[in-house]
Amino acid sequence: MKRSILFFLLIFGVGFSQHKNLKISNLQPKTDDSVFPVVSYEHNRKVENKINTFLQVDQLEHVPGAEGNPFKLVSSGTTSYSNYIYFYNWEKLSTPDHILTIGIHGEASGAYPEEFSDWKNFDLRTGNFINAEDLFRPDAIQTVEGIIQKKVKKRISDFLAKLKSDKNRTEETEEQIGIYEGCFTEHTLEGIRYYFGKDKMTFVAGRCSNHAMRALDELGSHEIVLPYKEFEKYWSPYLKNLISGSDRIEKTSFRNKLYKGNIDGKYPITVLVTRFYPDHDQSGISAFQAEYWYDKTKKLIKWDGQLKGNHILITENDHYDDTTSQWIPRAFIKADMDGNKISGTWQDAKTKKYLTLELEEL
Repeated sequence: MKRSILFFLLIFGVGFSQHKNLKISNLQPKTDDSVFPVVSYEHNRKVENKINTFLQVDQLEHVPGAEGNPFKLVSSGTTSYSNYIYFYNWEKLSTPDHILTIGIHGEASGAYPEEFSDWKNFDLRTGNFINAEDLFRPDAIQTVEGIIQKKVKKRISDFLAKLKSDKNRTEETEEQIGIYEGCFTEHTLEGIRYYFGKDKMTFVAGRCSNHAMRALDELGSHEIVLPYKEFEKYWSPYLKNLISGSDRIEKTSFRNKLYKGNIDGKYPITVLVTRFYPDHDQSGISAFQAEYWYDKTKKLIKWDGQLKGNHILITENDHYDDTTSQWIPRAFIKADMDGNKISGTWQDAKTKKYLTLELEEL
């Protein structure tokens, strides 16, 4: 018993020493509808800057340090997806030593208002966003997805059995049965939310109902808990080191990475890979989306790209032409990835002039 207590105190002490220099406050100007986390990490300012850049670009479509209110786009419904986004609160979760998990809660208003909860997980050794796909061995990903899917299906089937056992079913009960019988359950790591705990991970799969039927959906989102000790045999080397507190950093995927560099050797830019769509048709080509900005102006510009092996092709669109119903390109990028560096050319779509492009992972 004393040995167990001593072990706990040692682990707690290590974790505390690592996290004591990390503080989270509210991004200003804070209002009732704009309660958003900003990280201060005096132990490593580079990590601090990467986390804050990811959070603000990803959630607010705002580059830190840009002029104006960082909540301007989300509070006015002028984001790229034309939604009003309200942020009501956030929380820092208790996690293993090298991990920062922040829960963000709010409401998105498109056609209908919709409450949301999301979790952002970061590697405190690098500041990188932690991708679920990097946590498991490639040959074990389908197995882990199968475990999650099986647990979601069981949760639904158990509730369906309860509903169907009612001998005096109402119209409302029949509608509920219809919701759960038609529920999508083939969740994959690409589209599922998750967060870390001290001794477990929780995967959060989307609910069975659409907005119109939400009031009938008693189950809501599906929280699937996987204790570390029960699925560590599926872990990738990256996750093993991350959970154990090792300083050894394994290579992770291209998705959600930040890059720093320049165009033409004199225009500093920063790039955030925001979406990544793996090769599912065996073509060898994966699609991705990215946002980049000139460090001087800090205005977001979108890239639509393809990755085949180490070769990258990107289209930078200028605007959408309603007359021709198509995007008008501003530039085309051809580049190659070599380790943590990307080099190639940026070609102006009008003048056809080529400029050099050099990027390096932050």
